[in-house]
Amino acid sequence: MTPQDLILTPLGLRFLGRRFPCSIGSGGLTADKREGDGATPIGIHHITGVLYRPDRLALPCPWAQPIGPRDLWSDEPADPAYNSPVPAPYAHSHERLRRADPLYDVILLTDWNCPNAIPGKGSAIFLHQWRRPGYATEGCIAFRRDHLHWITQRLQPNNRVIVRA
Repeated sequence: MTPQDLILTPLGLRFLGRRFPCSIGSGGLTADKREGDGATPIGIHHITGVLYRPDRLALPCPWAQPIGPRDLWSDEPADPAYNSPVPAPYAHSHERLRRADPLYDVILLTDWNCPNAIPGKGSAIFLHQWRRPGYATEGCIAFRRDHLHWITQRLQPNNRVIVRA
């Protein structure tokens, strides 16, 4: 492990010598992730991209990509595009990336179950803003807004996210 790794601990997420309070999935941690279980998957994941709302904030890091009004994420296991970005309109089950609330103003994408997604093994495992302290996610790792921005500004492509039991 290195200081550049984002390491989930019982006391929060450790990155670059700092520790940040965070929320995880309502289903806790799991080594057997399933779509809809609400759990955060155990393992070593990599940051593969950053998405952000350009209508709400400035470019958070040089490699961030804007979230547009038609941007969705497929969460339908039977969909050939399962666990990947798709455009609206979209017939299969999906998650809207451009939300009314601020949770997805910045999204750190991970390589959980991609690029070759196994149907039903979980989708849309992101790092994003939390609703409030202690409020569980559906499997993502969530942070206070200013902490998420601090982390994002210092990320490099492929930084590791280490989630241990």
